[in-house]
Amino acid sequence: MKIAVLSSVAWRTPPEHYGPWEQVAYNIANGVATKGFDVTLFATKNSSSSLKYDGVIETGYEEDRTVDAKVAECLHISYLMEQASSFDIIHNNFDFLPLTYSKLIKTPVLTTIHGFSSEKIIPVYKKYNSNSFYVSISNADRHPSLNYVATIYHGIKKEEFTFVETPQDYLLFFGRIHPDKGTYDAIQIAKACNRQLIIAGIIQDNNYYNEKIKPLIDDEQIKFVGHADRKKRNQLLSNASALLHPVYFNEPFGLSVAEAMFCGTPVIAYKRGSMPELINNNVSGFLVNNIDEAVESVKNISSINRKSCYDYATEKFSYEKMIDKYIEVYKQILR
Repeated sequence: MKIAVLSSVAWRTPPEHYGPWEQVAYNIANGVATKGFDVTLFATKNSSSSLKYDGVIETGYEEDRTVDAKVAECLHISYLMEQASSFDIIHNNFDFLPLTYSKLIKTPVLTTIHGFSSEKIIPVYKKYNSNSFYVSISNADRHPSLNYVATIYHGIKKEEFTFVETPQDYLLFFGRIHPDKGTYDAIQIAKACNRQLIIAGIIQDNNYYNEKIKPLIDDEQIKFVGHADRKKRNQLLSNASALLHPVYFNEPFGLSVAEAMFCGTPVIAYKRGSMPELINNNVSGFLVNNIDEAVESVKNISSINRKSCYDYATEKFSYEKMIDKYIEVYKQILR
């Protein structure tokens, strides 16, 4: 079976720091290849991978702002689609644009839907409902008008994270600095608990950062360390006493949530989107509705057994389980 895995070209694959879609695309391609399948990963040309990969875009448009995003996307997607007949399956991890080719080629297209940026893109998915195959990354992120072949949770490579039984005393916010992610709420939670908060992530909304976040950073109680590479990510997640995830949108999945639990670090999250699917309340963290409930949960964080948190995560978000489920979907499509 020859499989083309189509990654985004916003960032390199796998990303050096931020890039969840690229990370998942790489994990899928790598895992399926280790099972003996012939996999080609389509990504930016500066991607670093032991996999067989191909592409025409030198650098991701988020890493080089001289690159026009739409031009890069069109060149990247069309480059794969023009050689679609060379593959048995195209596994699309690049949102809705590749679907516009799906009725023009004979190779089946499987799309992992990494969330909906808005309701405005739903008509594209609906148009190709009958001839495409959709995988959701959580049951919460399923749209009622679409047909799905499976829900497959993102799998985490446990060797990339370190279980720590006795953490340090800080709280962690790990994610985009954006109103959707609730960075400001995380600061308010930490302040109300008189706990140190470390903030790590890319600044995606400069106005939000400058107006709501930057004035509260004192480099003592509230510290901002910028984006974190793989090594730093592991250090921050594994040594935190808890990860704060006070999201203001219906999070489709939340890689950092699963990754934290792989370190034994419990997660305190607002009960939105996929959070009730990811977090086992009182076992791997706490599901809360507001700042006050989050503050109480921080006070009770010692009631969470970090080994139980780790065991829960490694069973539910197993990398091997994810790969096996995707291979079964491939076989189902070809049958």
